[in-house]
Amino acid sequence: MFSVSHRVPLCLRKSENFVGSGDMGVGTWRICTTRMDQTVDMAIIDVTGCRALLLWKLWQMLAPARTPPTLATLIILTGLSVLTLNMFLPSLTQIAETYGADYRLVNLSIAGYLAVTGVLQIIIGPLSDRFGRRPVLLSGMGVFCVASLGCVLAQDIQTFLAFRMCQAAVITGAVLSRAVVRDRSTTDESASILGYIGMVMAIAPMTAPMIGGVLDQLFGWRASFVFMLIAGVVVSGLIWVDLGETNKSPSATFRAQFAAYPELLTSRRFWGYSACLTCSIGAFFGFLGGAPLAASVLFDLSPTALGVGMGSITGGFMVGNFLSGHFSQRLGLTTMMILGRSTACVGLLIGLTLFASGVSHVLVLFGPAVMTGLGNGLTVPAANAGVLSVRPNLAGSASGLSGALTVAGGAVITWGTAVILNPDYVGFVVHGVMMACAAAGLAAALYVRHIDVTEGPLGA
Repeated sequence: MFSVSHRVPLCLRKSENFVGSGDMGVGTWRICTTRMDQTVDMAIIDVTGCRALLLWKLWQMLAPARTPPTLATLIILTGLSVLTLNMFLPSLTQIAETYGADYRLVNLSIAGYLAVTGVLQIIIGPLSDRFGRRPVLLSGMGVFCVASLGCVLAQDIQTFLAFRMCQAAVITGAVLSRAVVRDRSTTDESASILGYIGMVMAIAPMTAPMIGGVLDQLFGWRASFVFMLIAGVVVSGLIWVDLGETNKSPSATFRAQFAAYPELLTSRRFWGYSACLTCSIGAFFGFLGGAPLAASVLFDLSPTALGVGMGSITGGFMVGNFLSGHFSQRLGLTTMMILGRSTACVGLLIGLTLFASGVSHVLVLFGPAVMTGLGNGLTVPAANAGVLSVRPNLAGSASGLSGALTVAGGAVITWGTAVILNPDYVGFVVHGVMMACAAAGLAAALYVRHIDVTEGPLGA
């Protein structure tokens, strides 16, 4: 048996006189402090059995977090929420074959999932304002882990789709990461931090299908959901040890919370920021809805070349988010929003002019998309920070509602783009839809600037 005795500083107040002892099954341990007239700054710890000391240290490491999370934790939370949307896209046909189901039915695992995330965001935000960010995050991740296991074990398409819809609970990570940032930061600091987090939102959709494709090829399509299950367990542990509660003023009751909603819903700033955010993301959805057809009809691009072209808007988005992280605190929210929308409008106006002049080149299609992505990267973090800062006590609700509006707007714009597309002028239509969205976003940003001028800046 091994015995150790050493001194450690405790910095206890003189009113604290703690004596602890116990038997952990692997030896005995005793912690003592001596009451003195002054602050006790030293204690003797006698431990018989080195494993007891190791278990004590392990408990300290795994104790529930009481401090705000690191930026890395928020980035991982957001990344997992985005990753699960399209990770298994390369496996849709294999899933259809496994269950003998129609491909359009299997496709509900994407479209239906998006619809459920839109609804959940409206619910998640208010719950976190009432009960706190941490319990809602842990509950959401728990549901996600169980649902991921259900997808792995599902024996028919109905069961698979049911569990896939339940996986949408992972959206708590994206919604509440934004709320946590606002809980701990000023308005301009929030825009800067959200800019860095936004870079992950650009990377995850690009890498997720590649990871899913490799896993499918090596182990079959269910491997993607095993990966999600493991990732969910790991992230749940990360929340437990590194994400203490940041909502220090939760609503006393749901009644009190709902009574405060008119302050948010009647705020012109909230709707201005939300409109700018929805229109900015809408330009991205318009591109996704029409660019594949345009690339095929105009240039007959290979799947690989099309993939590179589709990724161009995401590359611009990453750069824009990086710039937001650097300049948001210096320039302010509305300036970043106006710069972003102006960048997108200029790029798309050039593309429309070239298409109207009869210039047909792959760079004419994808070049303005890069400018749009760059503009979105400048706009989205600032607009998100504005949404969360209109009523900081309802940051969770504001994050959820704006997220739901973005999903709904994106769905409408994607559907509308598909309806009006015509092979004879497909490039012009795609850029036209994107230009309309970018211009509407610019109008919303200018509206917020007008409010700042007439009523004073946000937080003043």
